[in-house]
Amino acid sequence: MAARKRKPEKLTTPRPARAAGDLASARRVLAIEASALTSLAAALGKSFETAVGLLMAVKGRIIVSGMGKSGHVARKIAATFASIGAPSHFVHPGEASHGDLGMIAPGDAVVLLSNSGETRELGDLIAHTRRYDIPLIGIASRERSTLITKSDAGIVLPAAPEACPMGLAPTTSTTMMLALGDALAVALMERKGFSQSDYRVLHPGGALGVQLKRVADIMHTGAEVPLVSPAARMPEVLMEMTGKRFGCAGVIDARGALIGIITDGDLRRHLTKDLLSLDAASVMTKNPKTVREDALVQEALAQMTARPPHVTALFVLPASGARGAGKPVGILHIHDCLRAGA
Repeated sequence: MAARKRKPEKLTTPRPARAAGDLASARRVLAIEASALTSLAAALGKSFETAVGLLMAVKGRIIVSGMGKSGHVARKIAATFASIGAPSHFVHPGEASHGDLGMIAPGDAVVLLSNSGETRELGDLIAHTRRYDIPLIGIASRERSTLITKSDAGIVLPAAPEACPMGLAPTTSTTMMLALGDALAVALMERKGFSQSDYRVLHPGGALGVQLKRVADIMHTGAEVPLVSPAARMPEVLMEMTGKRFGCAGVIDARGALIGIITDGDLRRHLTKDLLSLDAASVMTKNPKTVREDALVQEALAQMTARPPHVTALFVLPASGARGAGKPVGILHIHDCLRAGA
C-alpha cells in the first residue's frame, strides 16, 4: 500500500497578549538593547583602532557585506560610509560567490558582519580577501569564530541576550552591529577632518541640503546687483531699481564699499515734487542690513524677518577675512530663500 501523505504541520498561534503589556514589552526591549550598547562601548579597544586605520588607508572602496538581518545592517553601514565621503557599497555574499567577487579589488577594504562568525555564505568573501591581501574587518560575537580569527581587525560583540523573548530573533545583536557601524563611520569622519562643507557637497537635496546651503550658493552676482554712486541722480537710481527688480539699490563709495541702501520705503518717505532732483546720498538709509556670503541661507532668512523693520533683500558681503571687506559681492532676495526651501 502506498504510504499516506503526511499533512503539513500547522503553526500554532498563541493567544494574543493584552495590549496593556505593550509598553512594558517596549521598555524591556529598549533597556536590554541600551545595556548591550553600554557594554559594547566599554569593550572596544585596539581592534577598533586598527579597523579605523585600515579604513583610513583605503584607496579604493569599502565593501560591506552580511547575510540575512546582518545584510540589512550592512547596507545601512555602506550608505553611511558613502555619505561621509568614503566610497562604499554593499555586496551580497550569495552574489559574490557567483561573479560579484570581481567587484572587490586590491586597494579596497572589506567589512563583514555575522553574529555567529560562521555564516557559510561569507566563506568565499573571506577567502577572496586572504588571497589578494585585501584588508578584512570582521564583526561577530564569538572571539574564536572563523570570521574573527581570519580578520585583520576582528571586533567582538560582547555577550548580550537578544531582546526577543525566545532569544531567537536578531534584535540586540543587530542593534550593536548598527551602532558599531556608526561608530566606525564617525571615527573615520573625524580622522579625515570631514567638514560641514564636505557634507553639504554630498547632501545637496532634501532637508539636510537646505539646512547646509550657503548664501553664496543662491545669491545674485555681477551685473544683476543694483548699485549706484552717492552722486547718482534719482532718475538713474529709479532706472537701476526698476531694471534689476529687487526693490532696492545699494549705494557704494569710490572704493566700492557699501555705505547705504535705497528702498521703496525710502522713496515713499521722500515723495515730494523735488524727489527727482535729489541724489542717492540724500535719499539713502545708512548702515543697511547685510549678510556674509558664507552664512547659511537659514541665517539670512532669519535676519530678514527677525525684527522690524523687516526687509526683503540683503546685500551680500565677502566672507570674514576675505579680501574686499565691505564691498558687496551679491544680493539675496527673500524669494531666493523660499525657492531654496528655507
